Amino acid sequence: MALGFECPLFVPIAVEETHLTRARPGEGSRPWSAGAGCGALATGLVQAVWVLQTIRAQLTSTNTAHLDWEAFSKAESGLFLWEAFVSGKGKTATHVSDAQAAVNAFADSLPNPMAFNAVTCTVPVHSLIGAALLRTGWSSTPAVMSMSCLVIKAKVKDD
Repeated sequence: MALGFECPLFVPIAVEETHLTRARPGEGSRPWSAGAGCGALATGLVQAVWVLQTIRAQLTSTNTAHLDWEAFSKAESGLFLWEAFVSGKGKTATHVSDAQAAVNAFADSLPNPMAFNAVTCTVPVHSLIGAALLRTGWSSTPAVMSMSCLVIKAKVKDD
């Protein structure tokens, strides 16, 4: 199963202090640290933990959560987590249709979603989704807090 969250799931830890709140490469004019990104990040912090613990509580067997597509593909089971980037012209009229746009973009990226990864960081990252995985028992490996994840942008609507 793949599950996307519409909020920043990782943030860069820049080398220079003046770059700490700059956009992640690929975000364009919609950085994680401005306006809607901050609001989505704050809401997503608690939503991701709640969703992950709720799913885990309903499982009858142990499953693995993945932030890496290749590992998920090789495992052929588990939960793959990704970031849905729905912003600007990719936004729709409602939260439900935003979610549908994100799911459609992810489905359209298959079978190789990494070819559509919209955000890549060359600096270390702090993984908010990794922290949520640790908090909810999906992972016991602290290194998960240094992992980025796949970011899929919703398709831009025609003008």
